[in-house]
This record gives sequence, structure tokens and C-alpha cells, in this order.
Amino acid sequence: MKPAATLKPPHLTANFLRACLSDIKAGLFWQALPKLEPYGLIPPPENDSMEQAGILYAICLAATGKPEVAADILAAVASRHSASQHPLHDLAELMTAQDRRAEALVVAQALLRRTPDDTRVHAVLGSLLVQTGQHEAAISVLKQAVARVPDAMLPRSLLAMALTEHGAMQAALDCLHPLPNNATDRAATHANIGTILTGQGQMGEALSHFDAALALRPDDARVRFNRSVALLKAGDYAKGWQEHEWRHALPGHAAVPDNATLPALNDATRLDGQRVLLVHEEGLGDTLMYLRYVPSLAERGAIVHLLVPPALSQLCQRVQGVHTVHVMRDGAPPLPRFDWYCGFISLPRIFLHTQAPWGAPVPYLRADQEKTQAMAALLPSGKALKVGLVWGGAPRANTLAAHIVDRRRSLPLSALAPLGRLSGVKLISLQKGPYAEQMMDPPEGMRLYDPTDALHSMDDTAALIMGLDVVVSVDTSVAHLAAGLGKTVLLMDRYDNCWRWLHGREDTPWYPNLRIIRQTTPRQWTDVVSRVAQALSAMARSRR
Repeated sequence: MKPAATLKPPHLTANFLRACLSDIKAGLFWQALPKLEPYGLIPPPENDSMEQAGILYAICLAATGKPEVAADILAAVASRHSASQHPLHDLAELMTAQDRRAEALVVAQALLRRTPDDTRVHAVLGSLLVQTGQHEAAISVLKQAVARVPDAMLPRSLLAMALTEHGAMQAALDCLHPLPNNATDRAATHANIGTILTGQGQMGEALSHFDAALALRPDDARVRFNRSVALLKAGDYAKGWQEHEWRHALPGHAAVPDNATLPALNDATRLDGQRVLLVHEEGLGDTLMYLRYVPSLAERGAIVHLLVPPALSQLCQRVQGVHTVHVMRDGAPPLPRFDWYCGFISLPRIFLHTQAPWGAPVPYLRADQEKTQAMAALLPSGKALKVGLVWGGAPRANTLAAHIVDRRRSLPLSALAPLGRLSGVKLISLQKGPYAEQMMDPPEGMRLYDPTDALHSMDDTAALIMGLDVVVSVDTSVAHLAAGLGKTVLLMDRYDNCWRWLHGREDTPWYPNLRIIRQTTPRQWTDVVSRVAQALSAMARSRR
């Protein structure tokens, strides 16, 4: 670390710190660096504000190629606050939000060399290693932390997470026992065990652990939400949908207007002339799945308005019963007046006790006919089976939970090599986003047609799908799109699958034209790809 400055820096203000943090969150590290430099040169700091400025300075150093100096500063701060959260946690959180985990990793490793007995560093480093897919390294680091402080729950919980991501679910459960005595830690541990058991399909045991957690913390939104997932995955929709409303209390989730929330309906309910605003909440797949309820609302006399992302706008305009479609973006015009407000994910709960609990039958989505004709020219000619292919979801690297789920559900294009050897089959890529880069180095012998330059929205993708015979996809929005259009879908599903695909089934009440082909071993795709190849070969033979 540099020697102490001879001149005392100017007095810090809260506005100054907020402005620097804002620059950092915007990725303007070089802009914040010179402003913060005076406060990184004075050990020890004279007050909390100066220390906070030093931490921000260290974050800027980490992002601008000076991880060792950043580690020196953070180690000094951490040594003065041994009972508090390590400042490395702040650095990791800010860097993760900008998908700069690699730089945070270097600082964490440098800190571990300086303070090998500080288990707070082990915890952050282990989490970063999991997020970057380095599961074995994460397990090793976190086991060291657990060995040093066996009674500390954070290292044990993170070790359980690392083992789960590695596919060692029983080992993950084992490391969460014995349960801690502290009520808060005990509740969190019950919830973690419940989540792992849900992934294994052991819903009865999972629910007993969630109930034990709620006995200690009845208003914990995260526990209530995870319990709803177990209920829905078990097919207990009456309880599951009601519990699923706790998602609105989770951090980052938009609040709903209580005085205008659409109530549950029955078969006698009429909505004549009443304006209902349906709002996109999470992934594109969720909204595509629940658009099936729009016709049922319109049949009750509702005037249905939609608020959706730009990628869905054109497609939604052709859903039966839609009055207007509004786009979610900055600077968009004001929303129409509405009598009732409803997030798309609440629609199954609202229709649960009607004669249409699953909404309109498939197909409830329609492609543009002119686009469909134009897209047909981009597809290979001949009588071979035309197979659309999607092997990766949206990485959402800036969101921790979504990023980890995407690592589970997506697979590399190289794993699909057996599909490239099938006779009578033409493979057409529907893959967009970062995973599409893998087409630059396809598996040997695989010919993959790539019309994706023409796909700029879900409406474009829908038109292309109409020229295909079958879509093979991981659990992402294209699977919902193709199934909602009425196309045959083979879903390559992860072992600890999403609740909507239930457990132990190859079919789904949501899409009668979709077949689930699920991992039999966590994180292993070989068997899935083999069964997909068999199914496609049978389709190709039948076609001939």
C-alpha cells in the first residue's frame, strides 16, 4: 500500500459518497477513481465515511486492473471489523451486478492469500466460484471454512449450495445437519433443506421443512415463496397459487395496487365494460404461458389491456380478446385507465375455480401469415424433418439467482453432437443471445442452419417456427412460444426442474403437444440427448 499522504483530504459528505457509488454502479470506475484516491491513502481512517470511501476506492482499483492494492485496502478494513461483514462482500455484489465476477474473483483470491484464516473471505470466494461454474474449487474452499468454524451457518449453507450446483444433493443435505439452535439460523436451514428436497422431487418432506421454518418466521417472504414452488410442483394448485402471491413481497418485485387487484373469479362473474390491465412480471416464458387466459377474460366482457416487453408486443396484438398492447420502456406514453390490475403470474389463481382453470386450449398464439411465408424461404428445402433447436436460455448474468438457474437449464452445443448425425433430419437454430456464439465452433459433422439474423422479436420467431416440424429446446421462452402455437415440442429439462413441469411426468396439462425429457442424474445431459435423438429418429422414419 502506498505511504500515507501528507495532506489531509477534504471533508467527506454523504452526497459525495452517493455520487461515487452511482458512478461505480454505472460502470464508470475510471471516473470515480481519482475522486476517491485521497481516501485510499490514509490508514487508518478517521471516521466511517472515510473508511467507506476507502472501500469504494478499492472497488475501483479492482475494476481497473489493480487487484493486489484493492486486496490490501480491504484486508486492512476487515481487520478493524472482525465481527462484521467483510467489505469483499460489497465488492463482489457490485461487480456481480455488472457481470464482472472474474475481477472480483482475483481480489478474493488475493485476500485469501493475505488472510487465510478469515472464513468471511472463504464464503465470498466460494460463492463467486459457484457463480462461475467452478464447483469443485468452491466446495474445496467452503469445506475449509466449515472446518475452521463448524458452528457457523453461512459457510455450511454456501457449501450446501455448491454441492447442489455440482449435483451432489444428498451431500448438500448432509452438510446442513445438525440443525442450529439459533431460531433465525434454524429457520433458514429448514428452508434450505426444503428447497433441496423440492429439487429432488420429495415434496412431502420439503413441505414439512418449510412449515418448520414458517413456525419460526411466519412472515418470511422467501420461505413462503419457496413453499409455493413445492406445492405447485406437487400439483396442489389451490394452496400453491395462493402462496405464490408472496412473490410480491420479495426484494426487487414490483408492488401491486391493493385497491385495484383483480379478485378470484367464478363461473358467474361478469366483467362487462371493465378495463383489466395485465402486466408482464418476470421472464418472457411466463407471459407467453399465461396469455392463454386473455380470451377467457374477454368472454366475460372485460376490456383487456396488456403491458409487455417490446419483444412480445407484436405477437400479443393477435391474441384473441386483446384490446390494446402497451410496451414497457422508458418514455412510453401513460397507461390507459383501468378498473382492475393483474400480474400475468396471478391469472391461474384467479381462474382456478372456474370451468377454464387452464385458460384457452392450445393453440392460443398465432403467427403473422405474411411473415410465416417470408420466413419459409429461410428454411432448408426437401422432405427431411425440420427441427428447431435451442440449447441455452437467457444468462441474466447481472442477477444472481437467475444466473445460477440458467447454468442448470442450459447445455453447450457440443453436447448435442449426436443430433448432427441423425439421418433425415435438418437442424435449424432458433438460438439467440450469448449461447449463439457457440455456432462458430459446432460439433464435428453437425450442419446447423442459422436464420436467426432475421429474428428480432418473438413475433419473428413465431413465424419461423410455423415452418418447422418440431422444436427441441431447453426450458426457456421459445419452448412456451412453440407449444402455445401448437407445434410439437421436445423439452430438454433439468433434474431439479421448474414447478410448472410437475415431477415424474413426461406430459404437462399446460401443453398437450409438449413432451418432457428430463435429466435422470443432476447436471448430466448425455441421457437426455440420447432420448431426444431416438425421438427425432422415430419422427424422421415415420415421415419417410
